[in-house]
Amino acid sequence: MSGLINRKMATRGISALNMNQFLLGSRVFASRNFSSATKEMTVRDALNSALDEEMSADPKVFVMGEEVGEYQGAYKITKGLLNKYGPQRVLDTPITEAGFTGIGVGAAYHGLKPVIEFMTFNFSMQAIDHIINSAAKSNYMSAGQISVPIVFRGPNGAAAGVGAQHSQCYAAWFGACPGLKVLAPYSSEDARGLLKAAIRDPDPVVFLENELLYGESFPVSAEVLDSSFSLPIGKAKIEREGKDITITAFSKMVGSALKAAEILAKEGISAEVINLRSIRPLDRPTINASVRKTNRLLTVEEGFPQHGVGAEICASVVEESFEFLDAPVERISGADVPMPYAANLERMAVPQIEDIVRGAKRACYRAAKSVPMAATA
Repeated sequence: MSGLINRKMATRGISALNMNQFLLGSRVFASRNFSSATKEMTVRDALNSALDEEMSADPKVFVMGEEVGEYQGAYKITKGLLNKYGPQRVLDTPITEAGFTGIGVGAAYHGLKPVIEFMTFNFSMQAIDHIINSAAKSNYMSAGQISVPIVFRGPNGAAAGVGAQHSQCYAAWFGACPGLKVLAPYSSEDARGLLKAAIRDPDPVVFLENELLYGESFPVSAEVLDSSFSLPIGKAKIEREGKDITITAFSKMVGSALKAAEILAKEGISAEVINLRSIRPLDRPTINASVRKTNRLLTVEEGFPQHGVGAEICASVVEESFEFLDAPVERISGADVPMPYAANLERMAVPQIEDIVRGAKRACYRAAKSVPMAATA
């Protein structure tokens, strides 16, 4: 692994001895003046600005992946970074996830802070050995002697019309692995704060974005826009307070849960919506505290139902708060099939707002048990 890194550095005229001097010489500081008023920012811009600021603040941070440089990213998350930081810190790679992920992990072993972009997390399966066996386990296997400060990021889960091999949610896959931290942002605040925290973290972080959220705009405060801003890993956010039922969700499903909560409110059901933000570690205290208040639980996710994130949340609540439940826990998930390509079937395979509303009503004994569900676990 070190040989690969040394050869990579050698092709750019960098020796191991002058690596730090080279990185310090390429350091660029961004000058930003933010208004104190709340403004709108897209998730795409939030991710881009977080990368920019962290690369400016720490010369050890670099970006590597397919089309991250000249093309400025398949989804333009890395727009402008090549011109600002140069090809030594924004590296275009061949189409070989196993290759550049391995180089990234090796660079992290040597104290650098790589941000590895997958064009979709479906392609991370090509690099699963490096993510799990090389990155996630090294700190434990070395008795804490080896840190692996690396971020694996890119779009995860369903998009629109891209078929089964580009639509899978890997939150439960990576969330099951000790040694990894797994984050799933929803809003622009989430995207900025969590990506900054991920880059600064000494451990490997899997950062699961959503393609359909990139163009969505969210209000951000001056605090969020400050370059020092970050969010704590492992802490969920209560997006909407309620007293009748707890709804947990992450990534794009947070928006669906909030819209469902608005509909439920008109029918007299007060739903508390929790944005998980962090899949691993999971904020069990916040979830259980909410359930102990509302006495009901509905989990929402785009992934498959079996062994899913929702299943883990339900298990946690049953183990820690069973006596507080007034109704069986409910799960809304993606259908237990590979993602269909046809638009009408795709819609049936992904949880819809009406599915969340029906699930909540069922938990609150407001709906008939026989109502069909499009995507129910």
